[in-house]
Amino acid sequence: MTSRFKTSCIAAITLGAAFSMTAGLALAADDNLSADQIVNALQAKPLSRSLSVDNRADPTAQAREDSFINSLRNRQSRSLSLGEREQIADLSATKRKIDFEIQFDYNSAKVRSASLPMVQELGKALSDPALKGSTFVIAGYTDAVGGDSFNQNLSERRADAIKQYLTEKYGIAGSNLVTVGYGKTRLKDPSEPTAPINRRVQVVNLNSQTASK
Repeated sequence: MTSRFKTSCIAAITLGAAFSMTAGLALAADDNLSADQIVNALQAKPLSRSLSVDNRADPTAQAREDSFINSLRNRQSRSLSLGEREQIADLSATKRKIDFEIQFDYNSAKVRSASLPMVQELGKALSDPALKGSTFVIAGYTDAVGGDSFNQNLSERRADAIKQYLTEKYGIAGSNLVTVGYGKTRLKDPSEPTAPINRRVQVVNLNSQTASK
């Protein structure tokens, strides 16, 4: 790995403008992701041959997944059990996703004005015809500062705030936006538990499969 590549990665992580896709990890040079970039990150890709074979081998797997997703619609994040939150995390691991470092006011679910352009680009992306019919998870995460209960509540309120903004400003159906909070239980960078990169919102397209390579 060259020193130039290392420097670029460090800079991108510091700015918090990384987006993660199931096909791999992509880092942007700044935090001004466009709606087109977000759509590309979340858009479903063709199934690989191995995944197609797996689905044929277990024809009920998709039905179980669809049933679980439908059970999440119109649910409040605070109504989710620990088991449901873990199930969402496991399901999200196989889906197309993107991370945003969205800044909120201190101890608040109010998005800071500096982060509004990012949320607006997200709104444009989720309104794109290419993502029509998809159900999305909006997952909130915090850093490790503070207690478990405090951070869990804060992450849920922040995820709900993003959902409210998207439904009110962009007319996205609330039933297509599932909110969940993970508090400080799933740090993006466990080696730096208080780093800003851990204070993030992740959006997952539940209707996408693992991208083929």
